[in-house]
Amino acid sequence: MSGKITMAMAALFVVLAANVLQSTNGATYTVGDSTGWRVPANNDFYDDWADNKAFVVGDVLVFNFTTGQHDVAEVTETAYDACTTANTISTVSTGPARITLNRTGEFYFICAVPGHCSGGQKLNVEVRNGNNGTAAVPAPGPSPTTTPVATSPTTSTPPTAATPTSPGTSSPPPGTNSASSLVSTLSPVFFMAIALVLMC
Repeated sequence: MSGKITMAMAALFVVLAANVLQSTNGATYTVGDSTGWRVPANNDFYDDWADNKAFVVGDVLVFNFTTGQHDVAEVTETAYDACTTANTISTVSTGPARITLNRTGEFYFICAVPGHCSGGQKLNVEVRNGNNGTAAVPAPGPSPTTTPVATSPTTSTPPTAATPTSPGTSSPPPGTNSASSLVSTLSPVFFMAIALVLMC
């Protein structure tokens, strides 16, 4: 009897460990590949780089650049189009920068060094839900405890920021709770594993 319980507990551990690894692993993309994050030779370089990729929640973008020469600012769509830092969501100034795509929807990144964005150092990616590969789920609005930052009466609340994971970066935005999403992912597997233990 003790042997069956030990085997069942081992099976439970393997199932839970596999689920945790599956739910936390995302693909890692080096922005611009060997070119890295710099002012490109043509303005469409980063659009072309992103075109053939399917980004999903949990993927990581690595921006390779020299600290002090470039940075990565996540901005709103309006700021992206105008190459302005008026609506900056977060900025990473230490290279290389690793940014986790933590929600579905559009992400807009620019280099905030004057002249770099207008020279083509800007990237827009669309992030989809990786669970089923179907159309993107709209990003949730701000939580009731989030205080919107308005830059003008006509400016809407900026979207939730990506999670920077490089030293010297800002902390994750309010309202993101990776623990609760992990628990919701683990719950069905956990209960199936418990059922397996009880059947032994």
